[in-house]
Amino acid sequence: MISPFILIKGAGEMASAVAHRLYGANLRRICLIDIASPLAVRRSVSFCPALELGRATVEGLEAVAVGNGQALENAWSAGGLGVALLDDWRANAFPAPDVVVDAILAKRNLGTDRSQAGLVIALGPGFEAGIDAHLVIETNRGHDLGRIIRQGPAAPNTGIPGNIGGFTSQRVLRAPGDGLFVGRLEIGDAVKQGEVIGQVGGMDVAAPLDGVLRGLIRSQTQVTKGLKIGDIDPRGDAAYCFTISDKARAIAGSVLEAVLSHVNQ
Repeated sequence: MISPFILIKGAGEMASAVAHRLYGANLRRICLIDIASPLAVRRSVSFCPALELGRATVEGLEAVAVGNGQALENAWSAGGLGVALLDDWRANAFPAPDVVVDAILAKRNLGTDRSQAGLVIALGPGFEAGIDAHLVIETNRGHDLGRIIRQGPAAPNTGIPGNIGGFTSQRVLRAPGDGLFVGRLEIGDAVKQGEVIGQVGGMDVAAPLDGVLRGLIRSQTQVTKGLKIGDIDPRGDAAYCFTISDKARAIAGSVLEAVLSHVNQ
């Protein structure tokens, strides 16, 4: 069985969808890395909660927190994935990856380059194929979503969230100021327009429309003004909050294609 060691930078929604898709194709030697206070909004479909809770499950696939290479090997032997803190990855003994996937979606390059593995893939804007990474995957919704770019950059960041139920920017919750976010509701809860979902530094964060709480940043997270801290799904189906999105599946499929093309040369 061909199974390179794949390191995924990030453990939020998109990174977790990539890991899930790769695992489903029997590429089982996977480790995700993230910071100690992840800013993931769609935590119910992310593996980053494992860093706080010890383990996390996305659509039936479990990932466990690991602190070194041996713990990672143990996680693989048990049939799961590993999730490591970025600081542990840098400080402790981990094997060198064969493939690196930058799935942080920071809209800029935070330190990825082609020398980090035999195949380096980056998702979205802020990267140029042939310079920052070997391949870049288009993440912008539309005709080119999921396109594998072999030369040149992804489309620039539009700053406009995808259309869900006829709403784009209106469905996104953003921090009204700097401070500690304290949540009142949970992902999957039904909300009404104007209902208070939480507070940032004592300032209320209210639902901009009716729907279900599709994503929400972890309570007790320090945030900055304007940061995306949640989103509302106006379709009102709570099941959508706990499954990988169409966009994430499309992008993850392109990463799978790129990895298989590389290892099967």
